[in-house]
Amino acid sequence: MSKHTVAVLGTGKMGELVISGLLRSGWPADRLLATARRPARRAELAERHGVRVVDNVTAAGEADVLAIGVKPQDAGTLLDEIGGQVSAGTLVVSLCAGLPTGFFASRLPEGTPVIRVMTNTPALVDQAMTAISAGPHATDEHLALAEAMFQPLGATVRVPEYQQDAVTALSGSGPAYFYLMVEAMIDAGVLLGLPRQTAHELVVQTAIGSATMLRDSGEHPVKLREAVTSPAGTTAAALRELENHGIRAALLDALSAARDRARELAGQAR
Repeated sequence: MSKHTVAVLGTGKMGELVISGLLRSGWPADRLLATARRPARRAELAERHGVRVVDNVTAAGEADVLAIGVKPQDAGTLLDEIGGQVSAGTLVVSLCAGLPTGFFASRLPEGTPVIRVMTNTPALVDQAMTAISAGPHATDEHLALAEAMFQPLGATVRVPEYQQDAVTALSGSGPAYFYLMVEAMIDAGVLLGLPRQTAHELVVQTAIGSATMLRDSGEHPVKLREAVTSPAGTTAAALRELENHGIRAALLDALSAARDRARELAGQAR
């Protein structure tokens, strides 16, 4: 796969994660390009990763894989800028939340393959969940190339594009939900009399252990939850309060709101 030259256009958090993941997987630094608006950011990327940082037009002209990492509302302006440099054989990989592949295909030369990707921030520790969808003109070979780019960051799965807004709500934004839960549990531990650092260690390791059991045991989460819940015990009392406060309904509403916001972002893009 390293015969390809990848340019990451828009190197915010996600764009930089893609660059660092490719480098960790052995992708040659001289086959990677990056772009950034601010001079200080360009210098930082070059020093930290040893890749060449160029302008968008140069990147689009030199690379045969373009990973678009700009904000959704900036994608149209970017495509107007680089459209003349993109050949039909260039693979475009969109990291832009909410934007359908058709948004890119309609602004690029006819026949340009487009793939839509939603990953998440645990890519920083090689534990990302990345969903990949084929858009117009994207073949199995293009999908395989996109998977090769993101597999070093964690797990990948192929989904139909119509499911991507749900993916955004569930796993794209998902880490924030867990961090909020951990934050709340630590605060509760402090309220119950534990030192904050002790509460932090207890909750974080409990989260890691629980996630590992979910991944490795193959058991349904209901069965794992029931194994912790003794009749009329402490866990049962706690779970009753969570249900009384509508935890399931709150999560359903939260994920629906995230999905709807992804659709709004697509509507705002020009």
